[in-house]
Amino acid sequence: MLKRTLTLIPAIALLFFASAFAIENDNDDRATAWEVDRAHSAINFTINHFFTPVDGNFDDYSAEVHFDPENLEGSHIDVTIPVASVNTRNDRRDDHLKTDDFFNADRWPEIRFVSSEIVRDGESNFIARGELTIRDVTLDFDLPFELLGVMDHPMRENTRVAGIVASAELMRNDFGVGTGDWRATAVVGNRVNIQLNLELLATN
Repeated sequence: MLKRTLTLIPAIALLFFASAFAIENDNDDRATAWEVDRAHSAINFTINHFFTPVDGNFDDYSAEVHFDPENLEGSHIDVTIPVASVNTRNDRRDDHLKTDDFFNADRWPEIRFVSSEIVRDGESNFIARGELTIRDVTLDFDLPFELLGVMDHPMRENTRVAGIVASAELMRNDFGVGTGDWRATAVVGNRVNIQLNLELLATN
């Protein structure tokens, strides 16, 4: 028994160090983690009412961002937006958007985008390719974005700050946002323009 135990010790030790090395490599493969500075960021959208663009935004959102232009394989974006935070500066309209006529926030409370890959599309331009889920519909979705710059934060020690802007468009009817008479596009347009302005902070 003692001989068998002594024989197993090197094997166990080897397994432990191999696992530790694998974990370290996994961590090294992941791109820099960034936290969204909510005070200097926004998720905005524009949609036509008859002929006139109407602006809105979502007041609440969370984002897991791992991004490094030199490590796109380890980069990843995961954004979740509570539908109830929609804000078009009109309470009656906002309440209507949350009903089954549009988002049905009680049944499907979140919008979510999860990237499957991020590819370069120019010197400072990239495309996050993944899936966008609104209501009970999930579709492939490309989110083009531009890295505006990265620098040491002048007011936060050992912190870097980056700026990203993203623009995309979608058709609301593709996601079932508009049921019954509201599926028609004469009053509420079909095309939705999305604008993300994100200030990101990294401490690693």
